[in-house]
Amino acid sequence: MGKSQNKLIPILWLLCFIRCVYFISCTNSSCPIDFSYVNRLPWEISNCLDKPVRQEICCQTIRSLLGVGLAKYLNKTSMFYFPNSETATSCMSSFTNKLASMSVKISCNDDSYNQLVVNSTSNCGGITTLKEWKEKVGLTELDSACKGRLSTLSQCNACGEAGQRVAPRLESMRLNSTKCFYYTCLYAAGIVNEYGPENARIAECALGLDVAKSTTNKRKNVFKVVFGLLGAIFGVLITWGCFIIYQNLRKKRRLAALRQDYVRGVKAKVLPNTGAKWFHIAELDQATKGFSEKNMIGQGGFGVVYKGTVLDGTIVAVKQLLNMDVNGDDQEFTNEAEIISKIRHRNLLALRGFCVTSDAIRGNRRYLVYDFMSNGSLDEHLFNYGEGGFIARQALSWPLRKNIIIDVAKGLAYLHYGLKPAIYHRDIKTTNILLDSEMKATLADFGLAKQTIEGESHLTTKVAGTYGYLAPEYALYGQLTEKSDVYSFGIIILEIMSGRKVLDTFSTSSRLLITDWAWDLVKSGNVDNIFDDRMGENGSKEVMKRFVHVGILCAHVMVALRPTISEALKMLEGDIEVPMLPDRPLPLSHEALRYIPEFSMSTFGRSSLDRSGCTSSIDTSNSKSSN
Repeated sequence: MGKSQNKLIPILWLLCFIRCVYFISCTNSSCPIDFSYVNRLPWEISNCLDKPVRQEICCQTIRSLLGVGLAKYLNKTSMFYFPNSETATSCMSSFTNKLASMSVKISCNDDSYNQLVVNSTSNCGGITTLKEWKEKVGLTELDSACKGRLSTLSQCNACGEAGQRVAPRLESMRLNSTKCFYYTCLYAAGIVNEYGPENARIAECALGLDVAKSTTNKRKNVFKVVFGLLGAIFGVLITWGCFIIYQNLRKKRRLAALRQDYVRGVKAKVLPNTGAKWFHIAELDQATKGFSEKNMIGQGGFGVVYKGTVLDGTIVAVKQLLNMDVNGDDQEFTNEAEIISKIRHRNLLALRGFCVTSDAIRGNRRYLVYDFMSNGSLDEHLFNYGEGGFIARQALSWPLRKNIIIDVAKGLAYLHYGLKPAIYHRDIKTTNILLDSEMKATLADFGLAKQTIEGESHLTTKVAGTYGYLAPEYALYGQLTEKSDVYSFGIIILEIMSGRKVLDTFSTSSRLLITDWAWDLVKSGNVDNIFDDRMGENGSKEVMKRFVHVGILCAHVMVALRPTISEALKMLEGDIEVPMLPDRPLPLSHEALRYIPEFSMSTFGRSSLDRSGCTSSIDTSNSKSSN
């Protein structure tokens, strides 16, 4: 017995120690709630600060604010009440001090605080802990209706109505139960809702906290303003976009009408007078494989030339004219189309057809379709040197050169005398003389050609052509006659016979112009030095000399001393004798003229010459008069 009593003594001492510790902790307890949320929550503090103070509204706001702390306490400890009055007093003191720090010093003299924070015999349904709630009440409408953000009025009302239905059930569990609705509020905010009582919307809905309206609606108001501005901007943009689309459609219709009028206008100018075919752009696109660069065979100031094969298998050359807009000058196109379509001569390039099209992307486009000349231009055979200085094309023998000169003369004779009215080509040069598969020469490119009109002056203010090939009277004074073409033809003869360009700035000779250079050699009795070595020795020297003499005579500076093209042709064929060559004026490079400003080389645009042989066009027009 004694031994058993001795064994119980340590246990009794341990129990006494635990009870003493519990008593000390209870008598010296501090508040377990952090009331810093009072500063964070956007509650309506003006209810307690505005004068006159609305006492009842302020106290209700304070009770709801305290309910936030009690809901936090329930969530943390699972207890609806503080364990003792000391803890309750400490918490009430901390809460009051927090309000005082915000200048809220309202005294709410009722027992609401004590009923909320101190356990008493009148507690709701005898429930003090969350465990007792679950045992006596279980799951209720609160557990489903009070979840989520409760952001809408209907959600908040559903949560409040659920609390009002659960409260009578709690009151019926025990007589004299009071404040059971507060239980439901604490349970909904602290336990059921996942966002917790410190969320402004949950505190407002579940605990009845009067939240500041300006803060609650701030985000909504911002959204309203933003959406309003965006709506206004969007409306303006839609209206402006519709207006722009309407204007663009209107502009496109107007331009489409202009393009159709343009096509009809061009066709009306050309079609009634021609028998050539009108090609559709799709035909030419297919023939040239989409105007591929691989099919491009030439390019000049007026356009680009492509090789193509039309539907009937014929190989053609398609010339696209460039630099033309809706209101552009179509004279070059209609002029060439009208003139070539009338020509039927074996030494003049035949025109197979035309094409005029217009669209919004590429604008106005004009095409001329010719027979394809497989051996290219005379210029390529005379001057187009390949790698290592060799001629890229076949070197021309004397018989070929003789035939080419005769062919060009016959073509020019047809233009001057075979047509009424006569046609002046105005742009005779080696690049415009094409050679077919049999090396027969044809004169091409009639874009600058001019038909003579009876009674019209031979003077023009618009000079067109290529440097070096222009007759002096035409280049200087605008005097255009058939002998202007004869001058160019004389230059061609000298280029063919010598293999030298009309203007050779890189020659060791002091003579720039081919006419001056050839005249010096003829005058000195060294005519053989003019002949191109590539012609071979299979020709009559006398005939070759006759051709050189005809070339010098045709390219004479004085108009009256030049023969007509028909006379020149007869001289070349030996039907008539070549007259004695008259003296020429001093060459432009002569020392006697070196210091005379009016005879300076700038008169003929020497500064504009390039190594390619002066293939640029010139225009000294001062007005828009007819050329």
